[in-house]
Amino acid sequence: MSELKERPVQGQAFDPNDFEHIPVLLYECLDGLAIKPDGTYLDGTAGGAGHSRQIALRLSGEQGGRLISLDQDPDAIATATARLAGLPAQVVRSNFRYAKLALENLGVDAIDGALLDLGVSSHQLDDAARGFSYRADAPLDMRMSQQGETAADLVNTLDREELARILRDYGEEPYAWQIAGKIVTARETAPIQTTLQLAELVASAMPPAVRRKDKNPSRRTFQALRIAVNHELDALEEGMDGIFECLAPGGRFAIITFHSLEDRLVKNKFRRWATACTCPPEFPVCVCGGKAKAKLITRKPIEATGKELDQNRRSRSAKLRVIEKL
Repeated sequence: MSELKERPVQGQAFDPNDFEHIPVLLYECLDGLAIKPDGTYLDGTAGGAGHSRQIALRLSGEQGGRLISLDQDPDAIATATARLAGLPAQVVRSNFRYAKLALENLGVDAIDGALLDLGVSSHQLDDAARGFSYRADAPLDMRMSQQGETAADLVNTLDREELARILRDYGEEPYAWQIAGKIVTARETAPIQTTLQLAELVASAMPPAVRRKDKNPSRRTFQALRIAVNHELDALEEGMDGIFECLAPGGRFAIITFHSLEDRLVKNKFRRWATACTCPPEFPVCVCGGKAKAKLITRKPIEATGKELDQNRRSRSAKLRVIEKL
C-alpha cells in the first residue's frame, strides 16, 4: 500500500497527477462490455479515469462513438477531464444514482453499455485528509462528494440504537452494540472529531482476544459509516434501475462490487431481471406470463487473477458481474 498523502494546503489547486488509481478487473470489464467503436457508453464512477480512458480509446468519434463519464467527487472530475482530453468522452459531475437524468440532460436516448466500479478509489483512501482511513489521523469526514453530512456528524448526533443499526447492517459488525455504547459515552466528554479517535474507541469495545486476532478491528465500522454518509446502497439501488432503463437492447451492464452487501444487491437485481416467471415456487405452472428483461453474461462473479492480486492488493475483494438487456 502506498503511503498516506497529505492534502494540499488550503487554497492550493488540486493536481490531477496526484490522483493515483489502478483500475480493477480492467480487461474483464472491457470484454464484458463488448465495446462497439460507434457505441455510446456510460462510466458511472469515473474515479481516476482508468476504466474510462480504456473505454474511450476503443471508441471512434468519427463513427459517433461516445463515452459519458460521471463522478460526484470534484477531484475525480478534474482528473477524468485531464486524462480523457482529446478522446470522444464527456465528463459530468453527478452521482450515478442520477445517471438517467444526466443522460437526458445530454440528449442521450439510449446507451450500449454501462460500468459501475463501486470501490473507494485509491486516491480517496490514500489522501488522509478525506477521512476514509483508520490508519492516519485526520478529520472524520468520508464524504465522496465533499458535500453534506460527515461521519463526525453521524457519530456525534445519532443515538446508540441507530449507530448500532448502521454498524450491524452496513458493516456486519458483531460488536455493533458495544462500539455504539463506547461512542455515545465518549462524546459526552468531547466530540469525536478524528479518524484515530474513532479507531481507538472501536478497538476498546472489543475483547482483547479479538483485538489481537484482527489487525484492522476498525475496518467494518469505517465501512459502515462510509456507506451511511454517502447513502451508497440507496444510490446503488436507484442507479441500477435508472441505468438499466437507459440501456438499448443488447446493451451490457457491468458492475464491480467490493463487499457482500453490494454484491448481494447486484446479484439479486440481475437475477430478477433475467428471470421470466415470477410466480411463487409452489405454483405447478406459470400463470404470470412474465418475460425476462435480460440475460446473465456472468452466472458467477469474475474475480481478480493471481497476477492482478500481486500487482494491486485492493483487487482481492472485487467481484464483477455482467448482464445484457434483451
